[in-house]
Amino acid sequence: MPAFDFLSVSADIKSMYLIAHITKKMNYYSLNKQAPNVSFKQAVVQALAPDRGLYFPENISPLKKTFFDQIEHFSNTEIAFEAIKQFVGSDIPENTLRSIIEETLSFDFPVIALDDHISTLELFHGPTLAFKDVGARFMARCLAYFNQDHNKEVTVLVATSGDTGAAVASGFIGLSGVKVVILYPSGKVSDIQEKQLTTLGQNISALEVKGTFDDCQAMVKTAFLDPELQNQMQLSSANSINVARWLPQMFYFMFAYKQINKKFSDIVFSVPSGNFGNICAGMMAQQLGLPIRRFVASNNKNNVVTKYLLTQLYQPKPSIQTISNAMDVGNPSNFIRIQEMYKNDFGRLKENLSSYSFSDDETRSAMLEMYKQYNYVADPHGAVGYLGCKAHLNKYPEDHCVFLETAHPAKFLTIVEDSIHEKVSIPSNILMLMDKEKKATKMVSYEDLKAYLLQM
Repeated sequence: MPAFDFLSVSADIKSMYLIAHITKKMNYYSLNKQAPNVSFKQAVVQALAPDRGLYFPENISPLKKTFFDQIEHFSNTEIAFEAIKQFVGSDIPENTLRSIIEETLSFDFPVIALDDHISTLELFHGPTLAFKDVGARFMARCLAYFNQDHNKEVTVLVATSGDTGAAVASGFIGLSGVKVVILYPSGKVSDIQEKQLTTLGQNISALEVKGTFDDCQAMVKTAFLDPELQNQMQLSSANSINVARWLPQMFYFMFAYKQINKKFSDIVFSVPSGNFGNICAGMMAQQLGLPIRRFVASNNKNNVVTKYLLTQLYQPKPSIQTISNAMDVGNPSNFIRIQEMYKNDFGRLKENLSSYSFSDDETRSAMLEMYKQYNYVADPHGAVGYLGCKAHLNKYPEDHCVFLETAHPAKFLTIVEDSIHEKVSIPSNILMLMDKEKKATKMVSYEDLKAYLLQM
């Protein structure tokens, strides 16, 4: 009997492997349980519930097992559409949603094998050379669709520890009816990261905050609950607290599985983790049926979750500055979503999640080791993910561990070059930024932010 040629079958037969078309609205509830449930559209526009809680989907329907069995025969757009459509529900027509996905995924997501047990998923091939391009581009297009028939301007507030601000700025620049205000901690992002979010102009404004990322994030959350601001403007957030920024991160876990599932079994993902939106999205992909054996949350010295898994005590603390600055988060917003996914069952969570913490010295050594052993140049965040793989494989040597390389090493040029003792090539779109003038407004307190927003 000839082999079954999946690629040649009709769309009708192919659809047998997929879940049903969108038929109903998806509702979201606040994790603080003190606010009304809302639609996907409302969750995207509002970002944070009135009770200060993060939104979470009411239902999660697994995809068919046959979809994952045949995943290598689907395009990235088809995979992403199947993953996200139940969470969007009927708020965006199917054809429009497909177009949004196609525009979002206009770059590659290659998996590079270092050896038989470790691979890396490169997520830096988008316009700002960081993994956050996916969520930012998807959210920007959703918000543009929701705002197309409204005269009221939307102001998007975003706090960044590095890459989020650049991705959001790129995703939203020139978008009609939307202003973007980016808060970043002074002196705690790389020079290239700062240039990416302070040189665009147009509808993008950058605010340089004296403090840490946690201070920036607290200011954003406070703004959402300020009655005066709420009465005078429509605020939304492009941080991963927003479901349209968080959920699309499911896609690339599926894209990685598509590339390697026939080569390796017992696949584990090591995710450099700061705010925990990325690993939480991977866990959501797992809830949909993606056959992932386990996750590793790879931390720098901001190790709240590492300590929680050891002690069962969750104790947020002020963030510590490290060379992997995008992970310098002392109170990760999205961890509460992970706890909700596991119904606050610590035992179940620990069966699926490990966590390890690494120092800057270990991170530098990991960059040098990868360069010497594999001729691979990694950024500091990817290096933390690589160390997480090694720690996991010490316990489970038969697994195959994929670490996420979340940013191009050129974005951390000095750190990488000092670690590997070699020059790193700089992409042309980064070189173009370096001579541009930085434009940022300095901020100290929430009162400064509020005054700035009211006079916009």
